[in-house]
Amino acid sequence: MMISGRDGESSALYGQKSWRVVSDCVEAFVTERGGMLAPVTFDRQNRRIQPYSIAPWHSEALDETVPGWHRVFRGDFFCLPFGLNNTVYRGEEHGVHGEIASEPWTFEGIEQGNGRTTLHLSFTTKVRPGRIDKFLSLVDGQNAVYCRHVISGMEGAMPMGHHAMLQLPEEEGSALISMSPKAYWQVFPETDLHPGESSYSALKAGARFESLQRVPAASGEFVDASRFPARPGNDDVMLSINRQGGPFAWSAASIPQWNYVWFALKDAAVLCSTLMWLSNGGHRLYPWNGRHRHRIALEEMTGNFHYGLAESAEPNALSAMGFTTAHSLSADSAFTVNYIMAVAPTSRGFGRVKSIEPGPGRRTVILTSASGQTVEQGLDPDFLRGG
Repeated sequence: MMISGRDGESSALYGQKSWRVVSDCVEAFVTERGGMLAPVTFDRQNRRIQPYSIAPWHSEALDETVPGWHRVFRGDFFCLPFGLNNTVYRGEEHGVHGEIASEPWTFEGIEQGNGRTTLHLSFTTKVRPGRIDKFLSLVDGQNAVYCRHVISGMEGAMPMGHHAMLQLPEEEGSALISMSPKAYWQVFPETDLHPGESSYSALKAGARFESLQRVPAASGEFVDASRFPARPGNDDVMLSINRQGGPFAWSAASIPQWNYVWFALKDAAVLCSTLMWLSNGGHRLYPWNGRHRHRIALEEMTGNFHYGLAESAEPNALSAMGFTTAHSLSADSAFTVNYIMAVAPTSRGFGRVKSIEPGPGRRTVILTSASGQTVEQGLDPDFLRGG
């Protein structure tokens, strides 16, 4: 196991101090500020696949008004409370995706044994008192990152989730996006994705639909939102809510040009929804300036879109339909969020992922494409049910 500098120290990478954790298949870096995961190199001995996005302003001297999460913005990070949090809730002012996305995490240690290496970080929250323990594990022989966040000492309703962001080829439609079956789909209800911040979307605000391949556009036509990049100059956001049941829910982005699939697995009862953000230059304010392009975020979360705590904890249109938009935390018991991200190399003609299912012995998963090809990937899906 190696870490940049001595244990507990970190060194600058893409403008941020970061810890390093490594296995025979994966090398990953986690920022001290915000606990953000990127860059990550999968299949590091051979193809060196690096799927995660890092904001183009990562090393710029930014204005003092730019918040912490914005400065770090990369890869995947845990959000608590998930969302913009523009509305004060019972005296709590959390900021975008909570203080854990903007402030420094504490290094607790590294454990290694039985082919598994785990980085342990912690964060003591102030806005709503509590503690979050972050465990990021790599397993020898697997192109996967196992994420576990344990929330303790916190009381009350809380939206939460992961914020995985991928960098794609520039060619239109080069990524094929698919997900496990959903109970509900809807476009973000407002025309401005970040109200008051001049972001632009090509989709029909608030439109409900049944297939990602046929989404109502503001023009009155329909677009295939499962293929991206597309719609230059726009950022589009859609929410899907999982169907319950089955061993896990999943999201996948197949990139035939680069011959791999990035995918994520979760417990649908814990991370109840997926917020899909298709970013192609639609956010115009500083420091975005239309530069955040051909990137997608597949955000596995529980919440009312990306509004934040108040709009998710209080009764809302989604909760009125029986959907969970916040979990009820108890200071007397810990709440655990488990999540797996992985990469599977693919061959020519693999195409879009149609299904992901546990393999024999539940120590692999099998990805099947719409073309009928399969890829078996070493993975432990039972991790998602662990506490």
